[in-house]
Amino acid sequence: MKKLVAISAVLLAAAFLLLTLQKTSTKAQQAGVQQGPPRGGAGRGPGIEALAMDDHTGFEAIFDGKTLKGWDGDPTFWRVENDEIVGESTPEKQLKVNTFLIWRGGQPKDFELKVDYRINATNSGVQYRSVELLEVGKWVMKGYQADIDFQNTYTGQLYEERGRGFLALRGQITRLQQGNKRVVGNLQSGDELKSLIKANDWNQFHIIARGNTLTHILNGRLMAVAIDDDAANRAMGGLIGFQMHMGPPMKVEFRNIWLKNL
Repeated sequence: MKKLVAISAVLLAAAFLLLTLQKTSTKAQQAGVQQGPPRGGAGRGPGIEALAMDDHTGFEAIFDGKTLKGWDGDPTFWRVENDEIVGESTPEKQLKVNTFLIWRGGQPKDFELKVDYRINATNSGVQYRSVELLEVGKWVMKGYQADIDFQNTYTGQLYEERGRGFLALRGQITRLQQGNKRVVGNLQSGDELKSLIKANDWNQFHIIARGNTLTHILNGRLMAVAIDDDAANRAMGGLIGFQMHMGPPMKVEFRNIWLKNL
């Protein structure tokens, strides 16, 4: 009799556990919680494809590969060579202030920009949604910058030239409000993302500016995102340009420059 009671208790406990698990699974499904391993390979679901770096559908080439037609910068430092835009300073021709090559084809608001770059020293960047500061000097810009540097300490991040400074470091998703910058999410670590950047070789920067969300992708990998809710200081459109940094001699090259308005 004692054995029968014990067996009955075990069966009741098992039935209760099974019922509890079934209820938990049903609630999770109703809440949209995925059960079991993720569907799709490499973190992609059905119908979601990997980013194609060489996809130029809807893009327009804004550099003809032969001349600086449509571009404006100091001819002392900027030239076209081997189908590339080259910015170069030397010991004899040094920069005292950051100078920029400015695209005069428009002031895009929502857009995607793809450009290959290579740098051999110091610092550079891709300006966008920017303005000229003629009171400071000719070919001087202020605004969002997709940062580039030879040591790859800052490459990939979002910096605001002559403005609010660092807005999203490599590996960060940030929300910007007046007087406040806050990290709201993290991608891979900055060092892990740094390993994807080629030193003294060609890399592709892919910038997406849509509304107040700014996205930086480098060599097909997400590097930084900023949501700019700082209405007093953000820019919703403006000029595109390339930077040469003051200081020691440097050379930076750009090619395959593609723009798509959204």
